[in-house]
Amino acid sequence: MANRTTDKKIISDIPKEDIAEFIFLHLRNLWAVDGLYFLGIEERFGTEAATEIDRAVWKVMGKIEARRLKQFLNLGQKNDISSLMYALQRSSWALDLEDKEIIVEKNRGVVRNIECRVQNTRKKKGLSEFPCKTVRWGFLKAFTKEFNPDIEVSCSVCPPDPHPENLWCQWVFTMD
Repeated sequence: MANRTTDKKIISDIPKEDIAEFIFLHLRNLWAVDGLYFLGIEERFGTEAATEIDRAVWKVMGKIEARRLKQFLNLGQKNDISSLMYALQRSSWALDLEDKEIIVEKNRGVVRNIECRVQNTRKKKGLSEFPCKTVRWGFLKAFTKEFNPDIEVSCSVCPPDPHPENLWCQWVFTMD
């Protein structure tokens, strides 16, 4: 009978140099599922309904993921910007972002998404930009609040906002 022990053995048999690509493969698969659900809802009920459902799902996911990562990474009572950014960089949202910039300072952290796979895929399919600001903000607010309610997150730019060619979104995390 196969079980979690069997699954761990399967994973441990993957050559070490291939583990990162294996993880990225599964992250992209999960993002594909998210995108396919979104497109199905969008086609049937419109972009506004799809975005609202997506926002609600990612808001809950932010809380769940922050709690799980904090525990998995043994961050315990570490609630500062540096620890938040450490955890966020390992989240399903940030881990495989293409061409991201991450800045970590004492009381400020910044994540910039230079190339966005989701937006670029939509463009290739002839679709309009996904107005993802409320979805991402919901995720990041919930993630941050679960991590430390004293840290604030703000958005400098994110669709549907106008943005330069070399920047899709920018999120700023601050703590007094």
